[in-house]
Amino acid sequence: MGKIMVFDHPLIQHKVSIMRDKNTSSKEFRDLTREVAMLMAYEVTRDLPTQEIQIETPICPTTVEVLKGLDVAIIPILRAGLGFVDGMLEIIPNAKVGHVGLYRDPETHEPVEYYCKLPEDIDKRRVIVVDPMLATGGSAIAAVDFVKARGAKDISLMFLIAAPEGIEALTNAHPDVDIYIAAKDEKLNENAYIVPGLGDAGDRIFGTK
Repeated sequence: MGKIMVFDHPLIQHKVSIMRDKNTSSKEFRDLTREVAMLMAYEVTRDLPTQEIQIETPICPTTVEVLKGLDVAIIPILRAGLGFVDGMLEIIPNAKVGHVGLYRDPETHEPVEYYCKLPEDIDKRRVIVVDPMLATGGSAIAAVDFVKARGAKDISLMFLIAAPEGIEALTNAHPDVDIYIAAKDEKLNENAYIVPGLGDAGDRIFGTK
């Protein structure tokens, strides 16, 4: 069973609060998205395996711990997920980046894949799927479906804001994935927007309407 972690770190909560403000500019919103991604990346990668090696410091030989070599893949859900990538790469510079593009069919309301480009060795990597918003859960569920279909096994998801409805739907569909959330909000409104939320994350990151 995957775990669900809602962050309570004061720095993360402070930055998310500024992002919620409708008067926060696109540039500031982008910068904060990158900063929150960096802070969350520390916890998301907490269980990466390490191994002991021998080195020499300027003083003496010693035994230290380094990453064991488990490779990471960051998979943003287009387009808003791109806002997380730069911050995560600052913490995990050797990670490979794939992309999943989805749109919602206007008649069936089901997510449809229009683009999916993943590292060839996705089955050997720790996969972190990123998207600022988890609303109904449809896009996240579909993204996990796509990466699993291409061989991914070790999958985590990282969100800025999540609604309870989306968390429930995602855990029901994929009980084996870990979910990391900066803030869990109250509910979805009649238009499937997260309340209180922060609006459309893609529009706020890229300055579009």
